[in-house]
Amino acid sequence: MIGVVLCYVLLPAARLLRALRDAFFTCGKNVLLEKSASTQIEGVFAATRRRSVPEEQEALLQQWLEEGAGNSPASESASAVGKVSVTFTGDWLEGSELLMTSLSDLNLAPEVTQCAGQQAVELRALASSEPQDHAVTELAKLPTEETAVAGSAPWEAVPQTGYQVAGCATIDVELTNEDPAVLAWSSVHDAETVTTEPPVWPIQDTVQFCPLPTEVPYHDILWRDWEDLSVQPCVLEQVSENTPLFEFRVMSYNILAQDLVDQSHDLYLHCHPDILNWNYRLPNLLQEIQHWDPDVLCLQEVQENHYWEQLEPTFKEMGFACFYKRRTGTKTDGCAVCYKHNRFQLISLSPVEYFRPGLDVLNRDNVGLVLLLQPLLPEGLDLKAVSPLCVANTHVLFNPRRGDIKLAQMALLLAEIDKIAKTTEGSYYPVILCGDLNSVPDSPLYKFIRNGELSYHGMPAWKVSGQEDFSQQLYSRKLLAPLWPSSLGVTDNCQYVTLCQPKKQDRRKYSRDFLLQFRFCRIACERPPHLVLLEGVTDAKPGRLAHWPKPSAVVKDPDPEPFVPRSSGIIRHGLNLTSVYSHFLPQRGRPEVTTMPMGLGATVDYIFYSAEPVENGNSGGRRLYRDGALKLLGRLSLLSEDVLLLANGLPNPFCSSDHLCLLASFGLEISSLREG
Repeated sequence: MIGVVLCYVLLPAARLLRALRDAFFTCGKNVLLEKSASTQIEGVFAATRRRSVPEEQEALLQQWLEEGAGNSPASESASAVGKVSVTFTGDWLEGSELLMTSLSDLNLAPEVTQCAGQQAVELRALASSEPQDHAVTELAKLPTEETAVAGSAPWEAVPQTGYQVAGCATIDVELTNEDPAVLAWSSVHDAETVTTEPPVWPIQDTVQFCPLPTEVPYHDILWRDWEDLSVQPCVLEQVSENTPLFEFRVMSYNILAQDLVDQSHDLYLHCHPDILNWNYRLPNLLQEIQHWDPDVLCLQEVQENHYWEQLEPTFKEMGFACFYKRRTGTKTDGCAVCYKHNRFQLISLSPVEYFRPGLDVLNRDNVGLVLLLQPLLPEGLDLKAVSPLCVANTHVLFNPRRGDIKLAQMALLLAEIDKIAKTTEGSYYPVILCGDLNSVPDSPLYKFIRNGELSYHGMPAWKVSGQEDFSQQLYSRKLLAPLWPSSLGVTDNCQYVTLCQPKKQDRRKYSRDFLLQFRFCRIACERPPHLVLLEGVTDAKPGRLAHWPKPSAVVKDPDPEPFVPRSSGIIRHGLNLTSVYSHFLPQRGRPEVTTMPMGLGATVDYIFYSAEPVENGNSGGRRLYRDGALKLLGRLSLLSEDVLLLANGLPNPFCSSDHLCLLASFGLEISSLREG
């Protein structure tokens, strides 16, 4: 049972009714959050708060006011201080079930004391002569040394508005009875352990004010710190004071297509249906994107009709230029890349379709987008002073059993990046690769992207992504070399054949006379052993003429096609990519998560970026990198599984996707200014 003792100033009846109604709403919401399996904020309580006070409550309040006036001393006016004790049971509460005792019963209660002395006089004066907001402010200024508690949640100090109540509240609630979303934020925000016993504030001879918890914005509940990496020594060594940078932010976000929600209700049984509605989720998603204000936005699971009708028009008003690629086949969602047109200029755009008819290893409808962007510098500076930037976005197949398809899709994307980002000198422009890769950290697919090499021959297909363990199954698909046929036109180095082996312009064209010299070579004049003898046809042997070249003198091809070895079982790429995130929260001792399917946290979303490998830098098969021309300046921290569980997982009323957004800040060196 939750015991609540509320101390109120006797205000005019209309204001008091509003005050109690707001108090009922807040307390009832806390009980609902505790008892309900799903967080029902927008549905039940939004409607409850708009309803008028039931007639039964009005009658009880009227009786309470009359009894209070009759039991008050004659010297006191109608504004005398009274006390109300409101008791809530732990059961499901509605407004009509709130039990209020009369003022005469309260006078006999041992837990109720009289508010007397100079502080009571000051309280009455404030309630009668000052506006309510000012009264709350003055009460907050009263002695707070007793109320300050180390490690208390910062939301307790947030100024409260919208409550027409002046008084104090002593709430005896255990930690498990508080708002789980607030606990999630508090446990991350405070370095110290949250106290399980709230402070007991004295009532006698002291007037205390404890504001009731109100709706806390998303960014204050699921608190995520911004990690400034530019102050780290390793970055400061590479960036001197004279090195100008073009700074920008990149966000990657799987926003959960509504069609996929409707097709997979079993994945979201923990969610109240109202928070899964697109009309509820869309404003939350847009508010979050607008809050973090990225310069480049990479989105996955973008439903096509929502993109053209709602997202693209809104993004254009926010200053973005947008590009979209729907998944092939009958799928209704896809990927989008948006960039601020006042920060970047488009050089080239390449949509990537992974579906290839007739190939089992590429028979799915996933897609990607690869853009080459030119950063825009202030007027008077040459655009060539800063390198172009290649941005790629993709959503790889989910199926945990088909790692072969995941690898083939990633090879196609890397081949497209190789084509777009390669310079005329053979090096690469800086690359940022975003997306939902449906693979966990340190899985073979993750290591392939980060280390640039993977030996896959004989590997179980389920092991590629590391999502699930199917080792106990009797039969499991294994990866065999070559993973894809040569007809795909992609080498084992994740490059297009036509690009890695260009034909020479001065290649010799063989004449007919040159080729006719091979008509009567030794092999041509030998009769095959199983050739059927046909008189006058297969028994004829030409005689050698004097001008026939001897077998040893046959001219060889002066410029043969280079041999490309295949079927080695090893695939490579040369982009030198590393992850923005470390995938572990050292302050909490837990791994980071970006999504929570079926209540289990996992990291499947990534932002990779170009870096320079450290010479002889290899730690346990893990390649070491340092920042090159593209420098990581900061990132938005992720959360752990236990914190998200306290907030009822994903989605929840505050985060409207089943994935967390990823955000990173980068800096591109402006070379010509540095040299000058």
